[in-house]
Amino acid sequence: MNGVRTTTGKKVEPFGKMFATLPKRALSRVGVVDVGSNSIRLVVFDGAARSPAYFYNEKIMAGLGAKMAQTGRLNPEGVKRGFAALQRFAALAKGMDIGPLTCVATAAVREAADGPEFQARVERETGIKMWVIDGEEEARLSAQGVLLGWPDARGLVCDIGGNSMELAEVADGQVGRRVSSQLGPFRLQQVPGGKDGLRKYIRKVVTELAAVMGTHHERIYLVGGSWRAIARLDMERVAYPMTVLHEYRMTPKAVADTVAWIGTHDLNELRSQVDISSSRMELVPLASQVLLQLAETFAPTELAVSSYGIREGLLYEQMPDSLRKRDPLIEAARFTERQMARMPGSGKKLYQFLQPLFQNAPPERDRLIRVACLLHDTSWRAHPDYRAEACFDNVTRANMAALSHPERVFLGLALLHRYKNSRSGSPMAPLFKLLDEGDIRDAEVLGKAMRFGAMLALDDPADAGRLTFDATQLRLHLTPVGRKLMGEVAEARFKALCSALGVEGVIEG
Repeated sequence: MNGVRTTTGKKVEPFGKMFATLPKRALSRVGVVDVGSNSIRLVVFDGAARSPAYFYNEKIMAGLGAKMAQTGRLNPEGVKRGFAALQRFAALAKGMDIGPLTCVATAAVREAADGPEFQARVERETGIKMWVIDGEEEARLSAQGVLLGWPDARGLVCDIGGNSMELAEVADGQVGRRVSSQLGPFRLQQVPGGKDGLRKYIRKVVTELAAVMGTHHERIYLVGGSWRAIARLDMERVAYPMTVLHEYRMTPKAVADTVAWIGTHDLNELRSQVDISSSRMELVPLASQVLLQLAETFAPTELAVSSYGIREGLLYEQMPDSLRKRDPLIEAARFTERQMARMPGSGKKLYQFLQPLFQNAPPERDRLIRVACLLHDTSWRAHPDYRAEACFDNVTRANMAALSHPERVFLGLALLHRYKNSRSGSPMAPLFKLLDEGDIRDAEVLGKAMRFGAMLALDDPADAGRLTFDATQLRLHLTPVGRKLMGEVAEARFKALCSALGVEGVIEG
């Protein structure tokens, strides 16, 4: 592994031997602290090693880097709030028995004259070892965080903090060129010349960045709280039916429209509508001007929001290639099945039983079918009256990577039909518009197939029979065990599946 490179150029391994027990699939609980110019966040990861879940997540908007461009020093109030937060995080880590926290500090601490003093005090009084990294290392770790969530990511990662903005290339699972700039909103507050001076400065710096990184990138991955805030406002402007920010996509035109829209609205009014903190909202107008120039200069086809950044990049740093190559969505579904299904392992058998229905499915659809089968029995503890909606809600809001918004809805709709024959009157209906009619039909077929297959056995439906399928007929070949299981409810579900497929159903045996 490369190791994390600090401002001194020294390589360190802040996570030690976290993945030393592979091929074990579960991740030991680990805590990461990201000390940024605006926020300080503690995340405790748990769950599947390739697709970690957020066991604990807390953020303090300390504002360490506020006014640093003027004074050259950390914001005194930010130091007070930041130190208190780190004391709390150290105590929480001890209470959770997760061992030493891994703490990475970025632009504010590395550039402030009193940064080393703050670093030493934190280590002395809290026991937290703080690794201060340079701009290019920050860019690399952020890009690795994107790779954790998007294994096939290809394009430009753009990570904005309070005092800096980093760019990094990603392609083929690797991080390429990277560069750091001073386009963080705290820095931009000090640019002279009013609005015109600010626009000229941003254009100049972004043009210089484009000369280094090139303008051939079709996608820009947006990392950072300011970008997420703008994306949340874009959702509000277009009345987008889902509020999951990870994998939310915007076109350059949408960015321009939203920036113009923000400029015509009262920030406090907008903040109340979308639940953005006042300290974050204060920086949105400046960050939006940077995003507008990025979209204009680099001209990508789309800009995609990533909730994964430095913290996830540190995890990815420690993963061996064998783990990096696993599909994070499949790994998350497997882990969920092991934790929550009545019969772990039955999802794979259900998938195999249903294969005749989906043998011509393209790889991207087959992947979703596999995941749906793994998750088909993980909401059984929910009340029967709400189980279908619980399935839909769980998967559309789940912390799962490598899953687009339409794919979330497809999975949710399939799992809804796993427990409910009809979606008529569903409170989830507004989200269905993210799918076309063909995808809605396919999700219904998959759901009804799982609904029938689950009737034949809790463990392996192949013990009860097998399916053969062609363009006009679905034939069920029952075993002696299957004949005993094929009651009137199972038969009704078989007929519902045939109806959804538009074919004749035949039962043999």
